[in-house]
Amino acid sequence: MVWLSIKLIYFYRIIAPQRLRNSCLFEPTCSEYAILALKKYGFFRGWFLSFKRISSCKQPNGGIDYP
Repeated sequence: MVWLSIKLIYFYRIIAPQRLRNSCLFEPTCSEYAILALKKYGFFRGWFLSFKRISSCKQPNGGIDYP
């Protein structure tokens, strides 16, 4: 399931508008964070951390954040 999730994230990167992909406030981007979290923690915890990160992607949050 981790492999499929990572493939879906790569597909999202291809079809998402450039404006949306460049609007991330964090380093690494939210999609890269999701890939790193999935590889490190597995499917359930990885997606939990990814959704938590995406929900905090608004001002004044931002900066460097690795899983």
